[in-house]
Amino acid sequence: MNTPKKLVAAAVAAIALLGAPAQAETPPNVLVVAQNIDDIVALDPAQAYEFTSSEYMANVYDRLVQYDAEDTTELVGGLAESWEIDEENRTITFTLRDGVNFHSGNPVTPADVIYSFKRVVALEQNPAFILTQLGWNADNIEEMVTGEGNTVTLRYDGDFSPAFVMNVLATRPASIVDSQVVMENETDGDMGNAWLNTNSAGSGAFSLQDYRPSEMLRLAANPDYYKEGPKLDQVIIRHVAEAATQQLLLEQGDVDIARNMTPEQIAALPDEGFDVVVSPQAAIHFISFNQKVPELQNPAVWEASRYLIDYEGLTSTLLDGQMEVHQAFWPKGFPGALEETPFTYDPERARQILEEGGVELPINVEMDVFNFAPFTDVAQSIQASFAEVGINFDIVPGTTAAIITKYRARDHEAIMLYWGPDFNDPHSNAKAFAYNSDNSDEGYASTTTWRNAWAVPEELNERTIAALNESDPEVRQDMYLELQRDVQAEAPFVIWAQATLQVGMAENVEGYVQGATADLVFYRLVEKN
Repeated sequence: MNTPKKLVAAAVAAIALLGAPAQAETPPNVLVVAQNIDDIVALDPAQAYEFTSSEYMANVYDRLVQYDAEDTTELVGGLAESWEIDEENRTITFTLRDGVNFHSGNPVTPADVIYSFKRVVALEQNPAFILTQLGWNADNIEEMVTGEGNTVTLRYDGDFSPAFVMNVLATRPASIVDSQVVMENETDGDMGNAWLNTNSAGSGAFSLQDYRPSEMLRLAANPDYYKEGPKLDQVIIRHVAEAATQQLLLEQGDVDIARNMTPEQIAALPDEGFDVVVSPQAAIHFISFNQKVPELQNPAVWEASRYLIDYEGLTSTLLDGQMEVHQAFWPKGFPGALEETPFTYDPERARQILEEGGVELPINVEMDVFNFAPFTDVAQSIQASFAEVGINFDIVPGTTAAIITKYRARDHEAIMLYWGPDFNDPHSNAKAFAYNSDNSDEGYASTTTWRNAWAVPEELNERTIAALNESDPEVRQDMYLELQRDVQAEAPFVIWAQATLQVGMAENVEGYVQGATADLVFYRLVEKN
């Protein structure tokens, strides 16, 4: 693929920054980002399932429908300019935009859409489950996804809300690839998988120009992008693992944006010359009680616990800049999120609830906690506040892998965790916090309800499925708001915070978009004044 000379020159200038002296300045037409990118395992949309690779795909590939830089909360047409939904027959027919080309210059066609979905299902890599929940498999995909003229018709097998289906189609594995280029680079029947992990074949605002694992990603602007094109010629994402080094590079002018600084480093930035973007992230933090433990089965314990966390104290001091108070299972920043926070730290009220509920005190229970900051510090604060009313936590720190394994086996007592959605639809978290159709040990489900052995009331199960299937968007949103209120008040979970992210940047950078998930990070609108 040919690269314009001005882009090559910019790239050389930007890469030279790797050895730049103090007070360097990044090129005016290049954005340089310091970020830990060693999580990348794959860049192929059919395989990639990591945070950094998700950000990469949001900028390099388009989908039929997507969330975009102008408004990360609104689902809009991507490669599809319009669509018709036939709920009765479970089909959606998309009309593709005219005149949209891949980076290669090849036009985007229905054949590319069909091929893209087919290869995700056929390769069966990590993210394939997101699409196969529509009832797609290797045997039926050619019947479920078809094309004619400039349209693509998708069929799905399930009584799903069209909103749910559309959100599935806006996810990473639904990215559309240039079938001609990918097939030309196929090796040993891998459908271009190896090649796509070091090259791109998209139609997005940027294309991949260079990738060096644990070193850098270099993206070149697509001047022919069908929407407003990127304002800068290139984005260079440098792998910088140490947060302190990121801060130093930002202050010296060697980078324009630092993505992984700590709150302390953010606070230490000079008052002049720098800005900070603060964004809620999708991870919600909670404590849950295993219902196999008799002492934790009384709903009065769950209710009292909601008044034994110093929400404001924790988020304004110990966790300042890392979390904010949030008390519902669907995160702020997504359509349909419940932002009401009815619970406050009130030990006296908790004592009254425990007494009226007939709870025998003291309760002594183990609480599993990740063995690194800020989790250990938060656990100690919560341990002290719960002890005031006779609920005594024995903190059991462990590695992430050990705790998750214990949790999946339902062998814990109490546990402090966080949870994030797999895709941008409330059902992604509703199924985790408000649904459990089989509470037997043999009925394993990757949900926090099953893992905590909570036999969800059948009425709540039915409402969760009803919300999944509801076709009216406004009615559906109201149903999820009510589900969140009920789980907030009546489930064996105490949801207490949502992660936030602080991004430091030079004050001349404008237009950077940091949404609630890695799928919602965009560079297309960035400019340097």
